[in-house]
Formats: sequence, structure tokens, C-alpha cells
Amino acid sequence: MSRRTSGRVPPTSRLAEFPRAAAKQALWWEGHILEVLHGLSPEAPAGAVPRPQFDPRQHSLAERERAKAAELTTAGHKVTASGIKQRRQRYQRDGLLGLADGRSAKQMPAFGQVDAVVVEAMQKAIEETPQNSSRTIGFIVWRTTEILAGRGDADGVEVPSRATLYRLYSKLETGTHATGSARTRRSVNARPPGPFGEVPASAPGELMQIDSTPLDVLVRLDDGIAEKVELTAMVDIATRSITAAVLRPTTKAADASALLARSVTPEAMQPGWSEALRMSRSVLPHRRLLNVDERLTHAAARPVIVPETIVCDHGKVFISKNFRASCRYLGINLQPAHKGTPTDKGTIEKTLGSVATLFAQFCAGYTGSTTDRRGRKLEDGPLWSLPELQNLLDEWIIAVWQNRPHNGLRDPQAPRRAFSPNEKYATLLQSCGYVPAPLNGEDYIELLPERWQAINSYGIRIKHRTYDDGELGPLRRQHSGVAEKKGLWEIHHDPYDISRVWVRDRQHDRWITVFWKHLRRVGVPFGELAWDHACEQVPGGTEQEIADAAAALLRRAHDGPALKKGPANKRSRRVAARTRATTSDRPVLAPPAAEPVQENQAADELAEVIPLGLFDPLANPWSRP
Repeated sequence: MSRRTSGRVPPTSRLAEFPRAAAKQALWWEGHILEVLHGLSPEAPAGAVPRPQFDPRQHSLAERERAKAAELTTAGHKVTASGIKQRRQRYQRDGLLGLADGRSAKQMPAFGQVDAVVVEAMQKAIEETPQNSSRTIGFIVWRTTEILAGRGDADGVEVPSRATLYRLYSKLETGTHATGSARTRRSVNARPPGPFGEVPASAPGELMQIDSTPLDVLVRLDDGIAEKVELTAMVDIATRSITAAVLRPTTKAADASALLARSVTPEAMQPGWSEALRMSRSVLPHRRLLNVDERLTHAAARPVIVPETIVCDHGKVFISKNFRASCRYLGINLQPAHKGTPTDKGTIEKTLGSVATLFAQFCAGYTGSTTDRRGRKLEDGPLWSLPELQNLLDEWIIAVWQNRPHNGLRDPQAPRRAFSPNEKYATLLQSCGYVPAPLNGEDYIELLPERWQAINSYGIRIKHRTYDDGELGPLRRQHSGVAEKKGLWEIHHDPYDISRVWVRDRQHDRWITVFWKHLRRVGVPFGELAWDHACEQVPGGTEQEIADAAAALLRRAHDGPALKKGPANKRSRRVAARTRATTSDRPVLAPPAAEPVQENQAADELAEVIPLGLFDPLANPWSRP
């Protein structure tokens, strides 16, 4: 049996380019050529012996070729021995493809008989569409003729018929969305021409991305107006953990610094959250981490990640002096992406889109991504206030996102196994270790946005909320000593936590924590709210607890806050939006304790009512009784 000693493997798969009859004929010839070469055809049964005239041990190759030519000529297929030799040589050189009739697989030019100048003109017309409004195919065809008319070298070019131009457009517009969605068209146009991907990250915090996007949910603001809000979030590439996500009516420079402070600070458990959301009951190695960082004692199941590099766009929020100063303070390398290149931070772009799919559409007041998807009279329905929606989002991230298997976190050795962000963090912690954030309570306050206000006799008033505390006594109606600010006091506040503010006492070099005056009066309307995805390693039946809590989350987010019936419906919603429960996120100091209740006092016992008396307009207001 002869063997090939040189050459390449023939491209047998290209036989699919030929018509069916030509491919069938090539297979027929292959059987005869193999019999000439080896004495047996491919269809020969096992144990068969070559026919005498084709036995390689008895006849030379030339004799076998003459015998095959005589056999085929007798069967009605006129062929000579030299013809058999030529087919045998083509088969040894090109394989099965060498036996096919090359004329039947003749390829036409990509654009038929259309002149290359016309093709170039239509390509230019399509390239003009990314930044323009969407138009029809007829406009593209018209624009093509206009470009041809303006070319000096197109005098002798024949403009094809309208039908030919339409067929040419169908070939050139593939993947461009030239007449489709303008948003998709701009996104496609922003893609880099070459292969693109992301910088690999093998440790938590090695590479993180931050971005903002409108959230497609209406909220009831403090003035009763229904508006959409901005979602700003930070994601870790190595673990896909959302380390911080905040909602604001508009994103400001100071808010990005507060977001950074949130990322390096443990997420505190909120009143009403399910116990299943504690870090101590998650897959995160809480006991080991607690020995390193005591701040995790009462933390929720969200990892604390200190960024090394943050990739952001060129928005004013992220290239501002405040945000850059915060990054320098924490030793973080801030890396702006290339302008007009969203693929430089594709992970955060995809993450923000996933929040809309997995969370926003379940919330009351969901508007849809475009106007044609929006419902009617959403403003009149039940809408969450901004603090309430922030609380729901925080809980959803801990219960859903951090425990949901992610396609980008698959095990290379077992591709079917997808890790959740918390699982991936716990895995990487074994090899990378844990570095506690160099951020104490005072550092966290320093990163918060500041405002300068007077301390009046009633305390401090910010957006219709009054903050007061006994420690403000010596500072009331006093000059702060800062002449540049006309004696106003420096006050820091967390834009995402309205429960307290901090006043800088320059005389004693300290921060005074001042709570919202009516904080204890407002109930917390959130129950066990969470998602139904928990990792299999969660001990103690926690999966079922999280699953039950998640069902409550989606139901409550969809139903919205309870509305009162009657003509004062709208007014009630506005008042509820101003006074509903707030998020006590990341308390630095303990809130003021409520007055102790006597053990023998009944739960429904009413306190003594002290009457104020009647107002006498004729009485002397300066006289004492």
C-alpha cells in the first residue's frame, strides 16, 4: 500500500461549495481511484481481497490504470488510461476536491456586476448614518446617487437600477443597523475594529469599573414629584461583585466619593432584613475575616474590596477634583477609558443592564427602556421614595446578585460550573489574602460631601429635615471661626443616608454626629426582602430562608408602598414620600437609644396626656403665672 510522504491535508470540507450532482460524481470517482491505488474500493466488505486485475502485488500502477479505463469504457463511461492517471494524481494532491468539476463551483464576485465605484459610494452613504437619525433604505439609495454625482471620476460609471441598488444595500448593511435603532447603530460604530476584550484580573480589587446610567423606575421625591433617578455603581472584575450602588436624582461629583467610601466599608445589616443575609451565614469566610477586620462583626453578606485600579469614563462625575482627590487619598489608580469607547468598561455596562433586567422591571413605577415601552399614568400609581428604593436595591444586591451564578465566573477545569460573586471572592481569598481598608469612621466622614450652614436654635435644617442634638448647645448661633465661609459650620452628610449628619467641631478637633430629629418616629416598612438564589454551600437551611425572603422582595417591589383611599390620595403619597422610613446605612455611632419600657407596663397602655390649655389672645404673653 502506497503512502503519502509529503504535502498537506486536502480541504475535503470545501466539497460543500459544489452542487450536489458534482459532489456525488466526485465520491463516485473516489471509489474507482482508491481501487486503482490500493486494490479495494471503500465499499468493499471486511476481509475482501482485491480483484486480480487490480491487485497491487501482481500488477503495476500503470497496468491497473489501463484496466480501470477499460472497465469504465465497457460500462459506458468513456475514459482513457491517461484520464485515469490525471484523476489519480489530482486525488493524491488535492484529495476528494481534486475529483470534483471545478467549473460547477465557480464563485461570483461579492457584489455581482456592480461597479466598484458604486459599491464605494454606498459604503460611504452607510458610514454617514451612525450619528444621524434613522432613515429608510430609499434615503440611502438616494444618498448613494448623490455621492456618485459629486465624484469627478464617476462620469463613465453606469448607475445600476433601483432594484440592483436595493440588493447591493442588503449586502452592505449587514451588522450596521443603518436603518434600524439609532442607539444600536452608535453602539456598533463605537466598537474597535480589531479583537477586543478586557484586562484580566486575578485578585479582588485589582481592577474595578465605575459608571452611571438612568434607572428606568419612577420614584416619589421629597416634593411629591415623580422622577427617574440615576444609578451609579462600582463592580469588581475578578469577582463580579457590586461593591457599591447608589441612586440619586442627578449624579454629582461628591456622590462618586461617597460611592468609593461605601465600597471599602462593610455593608451594615438594616432593620427588617432577613438574618439569612448576614455575612456570618454566607459562603464568605466570616470567622477568618473577623479576626483581621473587626468592622465585619455585624456586616451583611457583601465582600469589602479595596480598589487598586478604577476604570471610568470621562464624565464630570469621575474626572472631578473631588473624586481624584479621594482616589489619591486611598492610593487608588484612576484610569479613564478612551473617549467614545464603551468596550473599555464593558463589564460595568453589562452589569448596569442586568440590574434593569433583574431588579428594575419588578419595581412599581417601571417605565421601560424606551418611550414605546412605557405604560400610562405611572405617576398616579404607588411609587417608592428614593430612600425606600435604595434600601430595596441594597438588599437585592446582597441577596440576589452576590449569590447568583455568573457566566463570567466559570471554572476553566469544569466549564459547566458557574460561581457566584461571593463564591468567587471566597475562592480568591485563599490565594490573594485580605487587606482591610485603611478607612476608619472619621476617614469615611471626610470622604462625604460637605455643605456650610448655620447652627440655629432649633438645630440644622437640610431639605426640610431638622437635625439636632444636645452636643450642639455651645455652637448654636455661634460663629464657626471660618471667615471665608462667613462663620458657617462645616457639615458632612451621606447623600444616601438621611438619618444623620456630622458637624466638625474645630475647637475640640472632633466630629459631632447629629441625628434626624424624627428618626425614631418613622417605622421601617421593610420585611424579609431578598432574592431566591443562594449558593449550595450556605449552611443551616439558609437557602430556603433567602428564597422565601426573595419572593417577598419582588412582590413588595412590584406592589409599591400602600396607598390611602379617598380624595387626599395624592397628598398622602407626597407626605409619605417625605416622611417614610430612611436607610440607616453604615452607622458610625450608635443612634440615640429609646427610653426604657417598664416590665410591668402593658403594651397597649397609653401615656399620661398633659393638656396645653386654651390660647387667650388678650393675656399678657410676658407675664408669668
